[in-house]
Amino acid sequence: MSTIPIDRKAAGGGMVRRPGFGVLRALRQGPLFAGAAVILVLLVLIAVFAPLIAPYDPDAVDLTATLAGSSSDHLLGADQSGRDILSRVIHGARTGLLGPLLVVGISTILGIVLGVAAAWRGGWIDAMLSRSMDLIFAFPGMLVAILFVAVFGSGLTAPVIAMSVAYTPYVGRLVRSIAAQEKARPYIESYRVQGWSGWTICVRHLIPNITPTVLAQSAINFGYALMDLAALSYLGFGVQPPDSDWGSMINEGQAALLQDAMLPSFAPGLCIVVAVVAFGIVGEGIADRVAKRER
Repeated sequence: MSTIPIDRKAAGGGMVRRPGFGVLRALRQGPLFAGAAVILVLLVLIAVFAPLIAPYDPDAVDLTATLAGSSSDHLLGADQSGRDILSRVIHGARTGLLGPLLVVGISTILGIVLGVAAAWRGGWIDAMLSRSMDLIFAFPGMLVAILFVAVFGSGLTAPVIAMSVAYTPYVGRLVRSIAAQEKARPYIESYRVQGWSGWTICVRHLIPNITPTVLAQSAINFGYALMDLAALSYLGFGVQPPDSDWGSMINEGQAALLQDAMLPSFAPGLCIVVAVVAFGIVGEGIADRVAKRER
């Protein structure tokens, strides 16, 4: 998993660098970044309005349309149970995006808390938190998720909790590094001299200043989390059939490949690839923008 490179110059003053850099400036990042951003917006809209967009009930079985090819009735054909693939792909965007969103949200919050605490307090607290994150980092996320599923059962909850724990060190180590650099800036000491508490300085200044870099890493992590959760569903540890999920749809569609029907597996697989690549491009674009602002 890639992390955002850090290149910050020491500077005085307490000015807060606001997170984000505006839609128009984002589009000026280049056509590749703009295209990836548009894809992500479309995916979110599809997930939100899935019941209104999908032409059929994703679980509606029509045995007369078993493994039907593309047609005016079924634009992406039908699967081995006669269910409309397009409808299932559209509804699959919900679980496909919700799971990674929860993973990234939980791991980012935990990573910020642990990273800032380690950088700000230093000493034995820094050593303890850093060693704890290193210990978690040593275990593969997929292995942790499988262990959680074995204990708590399959579904979306156990993999999300496991992957959140596994992703926390990626955020925590990044936050600790940039927070330590931010802590050394002159404006932090000036606030301390004025009698501001460490909590107030961190919440009002330090955390907002490191937010852009954390957001860039979170966008990249989202793509990885999407891929990992889809893999767990494919292996049967995540969302279970008949619920629509891109990973489980690939698993279900494998048998159809022997009958020369590619769409049941190809359509959800393509959605995963497009989403992961789009999140990666957006994350790298944000990281490049943050690096330019720090020069």
